[in-house]
Amino acid sequence: MFVNFFLELRQAKVPVSLREYLTLMEAMRANVASYSVDEFYYLSRSCLVKDERNLDKFDRVFGHCFKGLETPPDETAEIPEEWLRKLAERTLTEEEKAQIEALGGWDKLMETLRQRLAEQQSRHQGGSKWIGTAGTSPFGAWGYNPEGVRIGQDQNRNFRAVKVWDKREFRNLDDQVEIGTRNIKVALRRLRRFAREGAADELDLDDTIRSTARNAGWLDLKMVPERHNAVKVLLFLDIGGSMDPHVRTCEEMFSAARSEFKHLEHFYFHNCPYERLWRDASRRHVDHTPTTQVLHTYDSGYKAIFVGDASMSPYEIMQPGGSVEHFNEEAGEVWLRRILDTYPKAAWLNPVPERYWRGTGSIEMIRRLLGGRMFPMTLEGLDLATRSLSK
Repeated sequence: MFVNFFLELRQAKVPVSLREYLTLMEAMRANVASYSVDEFYYLSRSCLVKDERNLDKFDRVFGHCFKGLETPPDETAEIPEEWLRKLAERTLTEEEKAQIEALGGWDKLMETLRQRLAEQQSRHQGGSKWIGTAGTSPFGAWGYNPEGVRIGQDQNRNFRAVKVWDKREFRNLDDQVEIGTRNIKVALRRLRRFAREGAADELDLDDTIRSTARNAGWLDLKMVPERHNAVKVLLFLDIGGSMDPHVRTCEEMFSAARSEFKHLEHFYFHNCPYERLWRDASRRHVDHTPTTQVLHTYDSGYKAIFVGDASMSPYEIMQPGGSVEHFNEEAGEVWLRRILDTYPKAAWLNPVPERYWRGTGSIEMIRRLLGGRMFPMTLEGLDLATRSLSK
């Protein structure tokens, strides 16, 4: 069983070595994982996976090799914390939702939140005023309000929050995904523009034949620089939050772009670009790149491609302080316009089906800022985007 697990990991291109496999076997003999499937999963993952980008591949192989394996039942069982939380969630009918009124805009919402923070002394649940859970208050978690601030909830439920205060963990996109990328590569090739760059180290066969013939048969080798795709691309990738369901599609797009363009630089953002971008999602709070530095480092010859669902609170685009991650001194619209002014050849690829765009105000706002250059992340959309960037 374990040998087969090791071989399937190698077949899935997870770079696991024999030494790492033997380490796992030593840990098993030492009873590190006991008889728990979960403990064995984390033990084997820590022994065999060296790079976070391979976690998805490891999970797929683990699920295939140990499908149906269960931990022996214990005499005692605990109710999962998630089940208890679900009991507190507030579920309202459409008629009840229609009766709940918003406070009336960003300024009123922030002013009221400051008052609640100053006045509230204890935990609340099920109410309509205080910061709490499972109610209709604009502030809290696991409830409902048409315009509120989500606090302490780990995922979307109603997609209504205009600001989110929570610790959010993002992960980088896997740039080694190969399945499903072939058609994307074909679509991206419309952007290619070849030029010969660098040292003359490639044989020019036609010129060598002509020169040898003119030289009375004496071999006269002619060399030329290697031919490369000269197109330069800046890829801006939205990750986290509402983009989580689109990770697979974005990874395929990222992998295809990495293989097609020699001059490719990528940066991550969340929802809307602001004053800083990052390359490593896990270190985005301590290791980020000022957006102004990106604008001054990469010249206007780069083509800018944004990948994101553009689904957010309109305040994140229009309002200083609207970001869900930090207090931004300038609105997202200001930074997006600066990027577009620097890189006029730009397009936005949206994984949300086009038929849903008009139902989300922020998508229409971003689309207008891009001058209509938003395209669905389909093969047809990619073809239209590359045509737009090639003009």
